[in-house]
Formats: sequence, structure tokens, C-alpha cells
Amino acid sequence: MQKKLSKSNDKKLFGVCGGIAEFFDLDPTLIRIAFLLAFFCFGSGLLLYLICAIVMPSAPAN
Repeated sequence: MQKKLSKSNDKKLFGVCGGIAEFFDLDPTLIRIAFLLAFFCFGSGLLLYLICAIVMPSAPAN
């Protein structure tokens, strides 16, 4: 079965970082740190997070 990128049910805000972490089999904390670094270093982390929160579909109910 092919994996689909979707928001996670295990979420802090919108489930974006958890969904990305599940898709790439990573720890969600690493993704959250990457978004924070992008926010503080480049200023684009918040915008990217909000776009992902709007565009990514919700996780299917199990």
C-alpha cells in the first residue's frame, strides 16, 4: 500500500509535523525543530507550516 501524506491524529497544533514525520518515518520532534529553525533563520517556517495546515488532508479515521 502506498503511503499518503496527511495530518496526524497525534498532534500538537494541526498535526502537520506529526503527519510529515509519519510519512518519512522520523521523530516528530525533529520536524518541529526544522520548522522552528526555518522560522527563526529564514522567516519562512510559519508560512510554510500554515500552508501545509491548509493544504494537507486530515488523517483517515481508523
